[in-house]
Amino acid sequence: MSIEVESEHTQTLGHRKTIKWLLVIAVGMFGFGFAMVPLYNLLCSVTGWNSIGTNSAQATVREISREIDLDRTVVVTFDGTINAGLPWEFKPMVRKLEVTPGKSYEANFYVKNYSDREIVGQAIPGVTPWQGTEHFHKTECFCFTQQTLAAGESRMMPLRFTVDADLPKDIKLLTLSYTLMDTDRSALKANAGLAKN
Repeated sequence: MSIEVESEHTQTLGHRKTIKWLLVIAVGMFGFGFAMVPLYNLLCSVTGWNSIGTNSAQATVREISREIDLDRTVVVTFDGTINAGLPWEFKPMVRKLEVTPGKSYEANFYVKNYSDREIVGQAIPGVTPWQGTEHFHKTECFCFTQQTLAAGESRMMPLRFTVDADLPKDIKLLTLSYTLMDTDRSALKANAGLAKN
């Protein structure tokens, strides 16, 4: 009889230990869930990935350094890609510009809708190297709003920008990349389904 009681006692202790571990794991997962947003924001700010908030926000006059560094030039290259399934052409009209930090510049991007329907697109920007992101200010950009193109429509989309004079001296090349995406998720799923067949 005492062996059975001892066995039950050992089993109860084992259950309590398991419950404690499960509670610790649950609390840890809950805490990790709360930590994901700041960790993701930190990762984005360090790498420049998916930095929509920092890259697409319109720069205000206060944010832009008014100092002009006439002793220095920086090469800015432009790149445009289209997300899979979007039947548009999208490209920068100029691949690179040599800019003086502190001065304002303009570049244009060409876009054309090759489909037989109206499509709404959104350009998602990114700047590399990531250290230059906070020094690249867009004062006018097609990425600030969604772009609606009718079937067969084409247009030029302007970008006005300034590179701060306080850009770190070791950065001599900046690349501004845009990925153009279809805002209609159902159309993307349908195109993905067609691609599989």
